[in-house]
Amino acid sequence: MLSYQKLKTNPTRLLAVTSLTAEEFEHLLPAFEAAYEKKYPRERTLAGKPRQRSAGGGTKGRLDQFEERLLFILVYQKTNPIQQMQGLQFGLSQSQANYWIHHLLPVLQQALEDLGHKPERDGSKVASHQLASEAVPDLVLDGTERRRQRPKNGATQKEHYSGKKKAHTDKNLMLVNE
Repeated sequence: MLSYQKLKTNPTRLLAVTSLTAEEFEHLLPAFEAAYEKKYPRERTLAGKPRQRSAGGGTKGRLDQFEERLLFILVYQKTNPIQQMQGLQFGLSQSQANYWIHHLLPVLQQALEDLGHKPERDGSKVASHQLASEAVPDLVLDGTERRRQRPKNGATQKEHYSGKKKAHTDKNLMLVNE
């Protein structure tokens, strides 16, 4: 079973399962806790109603520590396993893994946003994003070929034929600078 207490003593394994070093994990943890407390306040139930009894009663679950919750959702984000496998790695059933994934994913997104590290989803905003200007290479070249219907005109056929793909394709090349 994966546990943060075991992984923090082995930096290579922590990096392999989360893509974060121990320092980065410890930096993200307070923001994760704050985002969790903001989304799920202790004085309210999950449904948002005021509690009749104090929080913390009952049996303790597998993910009762914030470190374990953050590890759980980071492993899910990095490896994207099926829920059955995610549950097996943390000693949970598939339904419990499903619950925790949907419970913790918005918390992680909020924590990353609070730290200013949330991934940009709108492609038009990537170039103007603050992180894009930090330590980027001068030029980036990317290319791809997409299959297309074979043109009837012989000259056009030669233009679109890809010897590499053995098919007729549209070539898309993109050269981007700062």
